[in-house]
Amino acid sequence: MVWAGVVFVVLSAVTGLLAAGLVVPAAALAGIGGRAAATGVELLPADLETPPQPERSRVLMADGSVLADFYDQDRVYVGLEDIAPVMQQAQVAIEDHRFYEHGALDLTGTLRALLQNTAGGEATQGGSSITQQYVKMVQVEKARAAGDEEGVRAAQERSYARKIQEMRYAIGLEKRLSKDEILERYLNLAYYGDGAYGVNQAAWHYFGTTAADLDLAQAAMLAGLVQNPTATDPVRFPERAVERRDVVLDRMADLGLVSRQAAAEARRQPWDPDEVRPQRNGCVESEFPFLCDYVRRTLVADASWGGTVAEREALLQRGGLTIRTRIDPGTQREAEEAIADLVSPTDPVISTMTLVEPGTGLIRAMAQSRPEMGDGRGETFYNYAVPARLGGAEGFQAGSTFKTFVAAAALEQGIPVSRRYDAPARRDFSGTRFRSCDGPVTVPDGYRPKNSTRSGDDMTLRTATAWSVNTYYLQLGRDTGMCHVTDMLERTGVELSDGTPWAEQSSIFSLPLGPVDITPLSLTEAYATFAADGVHCEPVVVASVTDRDGRQLPVPEAGCERVVGKEVARGVNQLLQGVMDATGRPADPGDGHPLAGKTGATDDSNATWFCGYSPEIAGCASIAVDKTHSYWDDHRRSLTGLSLEGGRVLTGDGGGDAGRHLWRPVMGEALEDEPRTAFTPPSSRRLGGGSQGGSGGRGDDRGRGSDDDGGR
Repeated sequence: MVWAGVVFVVLSAVTGLLAAGLVVPAAALAGIGGRAAATGVELLPADLETPPQPERSRVLMADGSVLADFYDQDRVYVGLEDIAPVMQQAQVAIEDHRFYEHGALDLTGTLRALLQNTAGGEATQGGSSITQQYVKMVQVEKARAAGDEEGVRAAQERSYARKIQEMRYAIGLEKRLSKDEILERYLNLAYYGDGAYGVNQAAWHYFGTTAADLDLAQAAMLAGLVQNPTATDPVRFPERAVERRDVVLDRMADLGLVSRQAAAEARRQPWDPDEVRPQRNGCVESEFPFLCDYVRRTLVADASWGGTVAEREALLQRGGLTIRTRIDPGTQREAEEAIADLVSPTDPVISTMTLVEPGTGLIRAMAQSRPEMGDGRGETFYNYAVPARLGGAEGFQAGSTFKTFVAAAALEQGIPVSRRYDAPARRDFSGTRFRSCDGPVTVPDGYRPKNSTRSGDDMTLRTATAWSVNTYYLQLGRDTGMCHVTDMLERTGVELSDGTPWAEQSSIFSLPLGPVDITPLSLTEAYATFAADGVHCEPVVVASVTDRDGRQLPVPEAGCERVVGKEVARGVNQLLQGVMDATGRPADPGDGHPLAGKTGATDDSNATWFCGYSPEIAGCASIAVDKTHSYWDDHRRSLTGLSLEGGRVLTGDGGGDAGRHLWRPVMGEALEDEPRTAFTPPSSRRLGGGSQGGSGGRGDDRGRGSDDDGGR
């Protein structure tokens, strides 16, 4: 019966008895008449769905350099015209040298395989054409993409039923695609070992070249890997890979594709597995891992990329996307270097630096004092600049950076820059009544804050801002109303690190001094709002995304909208410009760019900040106690007098520590190619416009809020 079946197979192939030219193995026909077999074969599907091949996605920085690659399979698809002819010849020679001569099936090879398999009793001999091999690759890849492990096994099982379906698909495929199109897809889909998918990535991985520039020896080695990329892996088994390469070279010489001499010369080329280029997948090995992680997290959080996180991750890992950011690597490196010069990863403090573009929300830099991702000493998995939902930690006290928002709320409520208060070095606010969002609140006994810089009997808002006077700003907050202050913080984008609503903080009388923990990036976002004349933009890191076909994909939007009146914002800008001639002077790069800024020390010196901006760039630098570090188990949590590993001793002052050592060099680099754009002053004298001087007027501008009236 076996030999009768074999004869039937041969006759079927010759006479075309079976539909579509299929060659059916004897075992598959046992007990079935020829006509019935032909009918059954015709009922099998012939059109193979060939989805786009999974490709690596790449994240680029502003200058086009690579921030990171994301992939399940490290592949870059290239056209046949970008694959060296010698590579095409080598692959065809070793896998299916009659590829351009036969149809979908190589009848000679198939019959030879069938005869040997029939004699052996099971399907063990090859004989598949390149088209058939491609069909198998597609089926395996489709199952793998769907997470169907059973489907992967079924697509590779050695059975006559699978082989018959493979043949059927191959015939249908060659009706739709040319030989060149099939070879192109084959070379791009094939696995070449050691994590290299597709001929172009294999060329780079093993030889540091492109598929277009492969030479004979290189092409022969790659072509030889496809049959069994695990057993001939050039890194794990270099001797086997070279032996297989030489088999390909001999085959090419036998077929007259290359001369014997050329093949011999190629065999003499050495192979050094130590020259293999490393593959970098994901963020851990990126130069800027936390910046990379923020890009990834913001993309997979975007519902426009898919209905589930898994779908969005799959698009990132397999979609062949080009993701462009506006992160300038020079500025990013300057931020990291400035931090590293001051704070060591193992110091008991954490430092961050973030830059945001006003009016667009685009993040220009994001750095921290623990730049390496991991669980080793001085490493972390936290991005200290962002909220927990995007990989962040617990945030830091904002300190006097909050005075900016008190000033903005006051101006918005009609309080002029000429408002005067007595601002002694220390003041007792016990029993003071003020208004929260839920009604009047009384300050507990014993609250006697002090100033760390200037004090005075008759101080204006302009002077109090320039010198960050605590006792002035607490009175201003009282008269403005804390609910207006928290509303301003929320509108401009400041985010509490624990995610609680801002209105719940309006009962804190010391709120103008920044006693609550916030996220550094959100504070930069808020300062950028004033730089943009009151237009708030959510911070975004991705400028554009294109797919493998060059189509634009949606990106997270900044949602820019006006949240502060233009005149009020300009009044704030003018107030903060005055800071640069006072407490903010150490932070000024001195390059002629108009700047506005605010220092941000806390009462107990557990955090220090400098936030500032030009019309083009806003940035916040911070240094804060790492509350989880064991150093603080037996030390007072204060930056003042703290000796860092690099030898510098902190002062706890925002202008000096964060301003001079971090903000100044980083902003100097960031502004180097930016225009020297002047801030537009407010037109209203009440907001600081016109000819009004620093001392302001008298009379009605005198602060009238008392300790008992509940304020505004």
